[in-house]
Amino acid sequence: MELYTNLRQGEKGAWLSIGTYIILSSIKLTIGYIGTSEALKADGLNNTTDIIASIAVLIGLRIAQIPPDSNHQYGHLRAETVASLVASFIMLIVGLQVLINSIKSLWEPTGTAPSLLTAYVAIGSAVVMYIVYRYNLALSQKIKSAAVKAAAYDNRSDALVSIGTAIGIFGAIFGFPIIDTITALFVALLIIKTAVEIFWEAVQSLTDAFDVEEVETLSVLIRNVEGVIELIDFKGRAHGNMHFIDVTVTVDPNLNVFESHRITEEIEKTVTHENSFCQVLVHIEPEIAIIPPANVDKSSTN
Repeated sequence: MELYTNLRQGEKGAWLSIGTYIILSSIKLTIGYIGTSEALKADGLNNTTDIIASIAVLIGLRIAQIPPDSNHQYGHLRAETVASLVASFIMLIVGLQVLINSIKSLWEPTGTAPSLLTAYVAIGSAVVMYIVYRYNLALSQKIKSAAVKAAAYDNRSDALVSIGTAIGIFGAIFGFPIIDTITALFVALLIIKTAVEIFWEAVQSLTDAFDVEEVETLSVLIRNVEGVIELIDFKGRAHGNMHFIDVTVTVDPNLNVFESHRITEEIEKTVTHENSFCQVLVHIEPEIAIIPPANVDKSSTN
């Protein structure tokens, strides 16, 4: 199945992110400590949360590839969402830790300007993360993976954080050491913000929230299918990248089973053409308004 093939390809992006974050976080934490830069250390801790998040994505992609079984008739596609939920809690804890340490630094400043090397490390990290972002974005578009796309946007935000870190370090070097600590505060808030956003998206998915715009788009397409008189019910839910759609439509009650079945097939083709990762369940009902009057057998009333 194409969906499972794409999930396997998506692992490449997760592995690339994990390897990059391990290297960059090690360098940032080491140089940040040696070069006395709170901002670079905060950026390094940010990357450690990214390692955990990327591992969660990888685990989710692996579990999501397990086919349906007796206990999981819809498959294991939501494992990816559960992993994201766990990662959001870990990111939140690390973000709060960075925030607390930064606040302590405001009250107990070191008075030592960070090393120029820390700024170069931040700039180099921004360049590397931008390259990883471009790769994962292209991969997500190729395999149509929401998880890899989210990872790509996380890569991009990390590149922006590193740029902000470099700016803060340069400000501290040129006589404003408090800017380095303020930048660390900004990084902490960004980690917390990202954690909350990932948490909210995961909760929305796990509680069967569905994109309103997609509902409107698919509803219009279904109504335009030949033979459909009215779309009276539409329900949708997401399991990872897979969407399960339940629709109820009315048709001419004088159609036979074969003709009604043809309409359901046309609806399925229309929806999957718009979104190839959709499974559609169609329920057919007769349009009561056009049922002709019943023929009454007068002889039976005599």
